[in-house]
Amino acid sequence: MTKKVFLGGTVNGSAWREALIPLLDSNKISYFNPVVEDWNEAVQQEEIHQRQTCDYVLYVITKEMLGFYSIAEVVDDSNKRPNKTIFCYLEEGFSKHQLKSLQATARLVKNNGVQVFTSLEEVAEHLNSEQEARIEVPMRKCSCEII
Repeated sequence: MTKKVFLGGTVNGSAWREALIPLLDSNKISYFNPVVEDWNEAVQQEEIHQRQTCDYVLYVITKEMLGFYSIAEVVDDSNKRPNKTIFCYLEEGFSKHQLKSLQATARLVKNNGVQVFTSLEEVAEHLNSEQEARIEVPMRKCSCEII
């Protein structure tokens, strides 16, 4: 069974999604890409639904970021869904001050239990291997007495 990842984060012409998707093992990971040509109420509602139901919510921040809503989303999800939230910021193109701010954001969400990365390769490796790590082994009943 595949796990599904929500591809949140920077839009504005950033090509990180196109770079990440081929790195994902399609036998293990599927994805929801919220980027569409025509943003409308129905698309917004579908994005909210996917963000709530996907197995993972990934937020990648790149130098093309103009707005700040993706930062708000990752902080929100770090509080509501820390075990399924992944934060990645690609350092290239940010000023020293911007990087300090992103590093502080990364520490904040990591302290909530979020996985944090600084490359798409690390994200793909985590998602591809996380699938293997989450295979559940059935528990055997113990007939031991507690003393």
